[in-house]
Amino acid sequence: MAKTQLLEVPVKGMDCAECTLHVQQAIARLPGVESVNVLLAAEKAVIRLDPARVDLPAIRKAVENAGYSVPDVATPLAASMDSFSRRMTVLLAVVFGIVLSIVVAGEWLGLFDRLNELIPLPVGIAIVIAGGFPVFRNVARAALRRQITAHTLMTVGAIAALLVGEWVAAAIVVVFMRVGDYVERFTTESARRAVKELIAMTPQTARVERDGAEVEVPVAEVSVGETVIVRPGEKIPVDGEVIAGYATIDQAAITGESLPVEVATGSHVFAATIARLGSLRVKTLRVGADTTFGCVIKMVEEAEAHRGDVQRLADRFSAYYLPIVAGIAVFTFLISGNALATAAVLVVACSCSFALATPVAMLASIGASAKRGLLIKGGKYLEALARADVVLVDKTGTLTLGQPQITDVVSLDGMTSSEILVLAASAERYSEHPLAEAVRAMARAQNLALLEPEHFEAVPGMGVQARVNGHLVTVGNRRLTPTIESLPIAQQLEAEGKTLLFVALDEKPAAILAAADTLRPEAPAALARLRALGVKHVELLTGDNERTAAALAEKLGVQYRANLLPEHKIEIVKDYQAKGHTVVMIGDGVNDAPALAQANVGVAMGAAGADIAIEAAHIALMREDWTLIPEVLRIARHTMGVVKMNIAFTAVYNLVGLTLAATGILPPTLAAAAQSLPDLGILANSARLLRQK
Repeated sequence: MAKTQLLEVPVKGMDCAECTLHVQQAIARLPGVESVNVLLAAEKAVIRLDPARVDLPAIRKAVENAGYSVPDVATPLAASMDSFSRRMTVLLAVVFGIVLSIVVAGEWLGLFDRLNELIPLPVGIAIVIAGGFPVFRNVARAALRRQITAHTLMTVGAIAALLVGEWVAAAIVVVFMRVGDYVERFTTESARRAVKELIAMTPQTARVERDGAEVEVPVAEVSVGETVIVRPGEKIPVDGEVIAGYATIDQAAITGESLPVEVATGSHVFAATIARLGSLRVKTLRVGADTTFGCVIKMVEEAEAHRGDVQRLADRFSAYYLPIVAGIAVFTFLISGNALATAAVLVVACSCSFALATPVAMLASIGASAKRGLLIKGGKYLEALARADVVLVDKTGTLTLGQPQITDVVSLDGMTSSEILVLAASAERYSEHPLAEAVRAMARAQNLALLEPEHFEAVPGMGVQARVNGHLVTVGNRRLTPTIESLPIAQQLEAEGKTLLFVALDEKPAAILAAADTLRPEAPAALARLRALGVKHVELLTGDNERTAAALAEKLGVQYRANLLPEHKIEIVKDYQAKGHTVVMIGDGVNDAPALAQANVGVAMGAAGADIAIEAAHIALMREDWTLIPEVLRIARHTMGVVKMNIAFTAVYNLVGLTLAATGILPPTLAAAAQSLPDLGILANSARLLRQK
């Protein structure tokens, strides 16, 4: 079986969704290409291929034949485009207004008719060809591939104007074709802005300790395990563990949180964060694309590959729209015999605005959200979140802080609390569950020496089993320790809202450990805001016992289900989906990974540094803050509102434009000017998502 590899190829010259479709089709036709995703915002193609059958030169040739280019070196990115964006918006508006005014005045005063009379038609044709050559060349290439582009019909419109001797009208069509190209390019560039700002935040060099000296090298040359030196005010270039030093770290690039955090020996730090005060020696754990920040960039870049129903509808409509316009133009000519009206129909409807209506808004929202610590994997998840009506919530580490503490140690066979803790903590030594850490923390607090467990086994949703000092030690809930019956002391502890761990020694009851976790202080208000936003049903799902779950659910005013295994949570999600609900599952991204993947939208809390959380969830919150939950729901609904407004504006505008052109009211010159206006409208409307508070 042939081995495949994933290749990322930069592509330049793409301005709209139609461009990505052409590039994708060109690459997909190559033998050896298994799949290809062309990403407009990231300006690249992600290709899975058989390297024995296709190589980069073949891909470059296919892309160039489609009318685009594959650069050898990525273009340097500006650190920020805010001021540039504003200046270019004003400049485009001024230039467009001046040109439009000249066209309108020229049409009204009859200047274009005089130009037609003064300048011979052959000269006018030469002017049109010279001005529109790049566009005409791409249209011809597309025609050879049996493809129709937005420029195809405008080119036909220009040809129609030339055939009836209106070379000035054809020239104005060419002018606005070129102006429209710049508008679309700028519209797309604005959508890319957030992605570029993220990439620009990536450190380029690192100060590494080698052979007893500090050497500054490109980040790509840093190896895992090397020691990186970070001085005050510098960006941390890698993900790693602090082995010496103390500093205050600005983690806004990862979490979106403006308040700095303090780190010292043993703390984990992330690439692209800034050491505001203090210096650090950091042992490198991950570099480049493997860092948490690298994962953030990758998610934002590839988000447009996950298209929602609205975006897919727009793509399908665009595929049929141009042939429909061609049909309307033919019908106009057959009914009226007016060649200029026919040309105007072809010209006015050929903006890329419908194809841009959804992706520009989605990319703007996803990119802006990423800078605030909200990672959204694609437009389809924003779309699903906007209509969500059921929210299911995990307990430990999600609604609670996930840092439980052991409050009670109850012996059932005469062992001392120290002996119980040594056995339980040793068995839990390699478990990642928060309750396991609580047991180990109490053992450390009492300076107890742990033993090395043998044959360690974690049983999801139940607990752990391990052989410690020759004994089989089981630590878990009732499902894992069925021989331990519900004693009065257990019922009393559960009634206090505590979570119980039962300890068995050689399958005989040995002890009960009680743990208490703290509810996140912002959770009740966040849940109330979710209901205010229209979420009809919120339910707590937990593997805890009935009494503990009931105590927490009553405090929050939500329904609950207790004693659940991971597979039970999946079935609950499926049950709601089968009833027609759109389900959001909120968890910590570890033991809830299956349910997060099954839900319409899986949201992982506090995903910074956790690969499984970022992989499993559709939306990852980079900091553990419940106020982000209603915030991301509000963003989703706001984004979909902008998308629907874009689509409605485009549909109405094109309908009016086609009607005016077909009836002869809108001449080709004004039709050419009019076709660029929807792009500016969509840019202005979608830009609001970049500035939302």
